[in-house]
Amino acid sequence: MILATKTVPSPVGELTLAASGEGLVAILWENDDPDRVRLGDRVEQPDHPVLIAAGRQLGEYFDGQRTTFDLPLDFRGSDFQKSVWAALLTIPFGETRSYADIARAIGRPNACRAVGAANGRNPISIVAPCHRVVGTSGSLTGFAGGLDAKRRLLAIEGAPLLI
Repeated sequence: MILATKTVPSPVGELTLAASGEGLVAILWENDDPDRVRLGDRVEQPDHPVLIAAGRQLGEYFDGQRTTFDLPLDFRGSDFQKSVWAALLTIPFGETRSYADIARAIGRPNACRAVGAANGRNPISIVAPCHRVVGTSGSLTGFAGGLDAKRRLLAIEGAPLLI
């Protein structure tokens, strides 16, 4: 299946959006590791309705006008990854959770490292807010878009940060 793509500017760098007929498949960072999210064949299609909606909603988010997203999502991954990504969607705007919190939320309290790995492979960054996941101490931890981008996203949301 060929995915439609569109690149949009943002305060955290250029983002490449990818969609299928089912929904948003990915939001990729400007300097994303090509092995982090494998999308296969893509074609630039800026008029795809999901990409238009995603671009508009991301713009509203960055402008401080949106706290939740209303987009069809087409997560592609293992059942475990999908359970982690679904848990990300429950983290409220402006709040953070630890990897341990997510592990408990999915009923796998001893799977903190696996949760971290799944979080790192989250294909739909920002919308599925992996930036809201922090270390147990509240410290910022790895992020596909880089720690500066993670810090900026959390600042947009007014989330408390440990410096």
